[in-house]
Amino acid sequence: MGEAFNAVDGVRISFQEHGAGPTIVLVHGSGLSRAIWRGLGYTKALQERFHVVTLDLRGHGRSDKPHHKDAYSMDLLVGDVVAVLDAAGAQAAHYVGYSAGARVGFSLLASSPDRVRTFTAAGGTYRSPAGQIESIFFPGYDQALARGGMPEFLRQWSIATGRDFDPQTSAALLANDAAALGAYFRRSEDEPGIPEPVLRTIDTPTLLLAGTEDPLRHADSERAAQLMPRAQFQALPGRNHGQTLVPAGPVLSMVTSFITSAASAANNG
Repeated sequence: MGEAFNAVDGVRISFQEHGAGPTIVLVHGSGLSRAIWRGLGYTKALQERFHVVTLDLRGHGRSDKPHHKDAYSMDLLVGDVVAVLDAAGAQAAHYVGYSAGARVGFSLLASSPDRVRTFTAAGGTYRSPAGQIESIFFPGYDQALARGGMPEFLRQWSIATGRDFDPQTSAALLANDAAALGAYFRRSEDEPGIPEPVLRTIDTPTLLLAGTEDPLRHADSERAAQLMPRAQFQALPGRNHGQTLVPAGPVLSMVTSFITSAASAANNG
């Protein structure tokens, strides 16, 4: 396990490395942790071909968990990823982000495109998440966090989705600090997203994935693919937002094929 420190505020970011080869960094979604990649089989599959770096976003997993919302600005989140890449010795990496991890990836592309070889956004958006958090989780998610902590949050989310979560997701959620997660969500509501004219200037090879039963992220991913010069969109049939990464097999196949194709095009260019 490694540690990196944000150059601006000194927040400690926990990360892990597996395998050898080109670096690929995997960034989880809100309320989860880097453990999700191992639990769902992504780390094991990818480490056969890549130097896999998984990190815990601030406020999540084993990273520091500030309780004030200003500690969760997008600039700081992007700085955390850059600090991890530096600590892992990677000038640039293939970036795979799920949900909030994809939002961070869009912002990293906008500010430091030289650090990203390819970008995969799974269930992500370039837009502000303001007003979308309840649709992703459930109405009153913030009150559930404040009054009942993570167990109540998980209970109500399970009711809202009508299903029990897999053990990996449940464990990741229950390990959170409810006050830190609440601060993170409050700041997320204030983030402006990436303007569409900026997206038009980003020529990093990009793969956009979203479930057909995840209407907001499906529409945003299709739109981003239209705007970004070297982007492609692939729908995940029958999947909602929470199922974006599960099962892993089809997603892994899409991601590895995309990266292989992008690398081949770069070598032939």
